[in-house]
Amino acid sequence: MRNRLIPGSNGAVRPLTLLGDPTLHTPCGTVTDFGPFLTGLVEDMFATMYAAQGVGLAANQVGVGLRVFVYDCPDDEDVRHVGHVVNPRLVETDDLVLRGPEGCLSLPGLETGVPRFDRAVVEGVRLDGTPVRVEGTGFFARCLQHECDHLEGTVYPDRVTGWRRARVLRAARRAGWGGR
Repeated sequence: MRNRLIPGSNGAVRPLTLLGDPTLHTPCGTVTDFGPFLTGLVEDMFATMYAAQGVGLAANQVGVGLRVFVYDCPDDEDVRHVGHVVNPRLVETDDLVLRGPEGCLSLPGLETGVPRFDRAVVEGVRLDGTPVRVEGTGFFARCLQHECDHLEGTVYPDRVTGWRRARVLRAARRAGWGGR
C-alpha cells in the first residue's frame, strides 16, 4: 500500500494539456461535487505535477475544466508550501509588482519574464469543503497567481507583450504544440 500522507502517492500521472489546447484557454467551472472524483483528481494532479517536476498545477492542465489547483512550492525564504485549493479566488495582492522568470508545465522548456505581485492571498475550500486561505510572498505568490490565471483560461504569455510574448509564442510554434 502506498503512503496516504504523501500527496499524489495514490494518484496516476495524467497527460498534460499544452498551449493551444482549448481546455487550457477556457475559464474553468465551479466545483459543486466534493465526492470521490474530486479526491482522485487532486491525487492525480499531485502525481502529475511531481512527475513533471513542477511547483503547481491547475485542473485544466490535465484536461479537466474545474476550478482546482495543487502546489508544492517554496517561497523566497525557502519555506515549502504544499496543498490544494478548490474554487480559488485571488482576493488580495500588494502594490509591489516584480518581473521574474516564469515557466509552465503546459509550455515545457519555455520561460520568460512575467510581471506579478510580490504578495498574493487566495481563498477557496479544501476537498472536504472547509474554507482555506493561502498567503504567499515572492516565488510562492507568483505560483498562486499563475495557477489562478490558469483557471480563468489565461496562460503566462497572455501576461506579457512585445518581444517577450513574440519569443515565447514563436518557440511554442517551433515545438509543434501551439501558440495563440
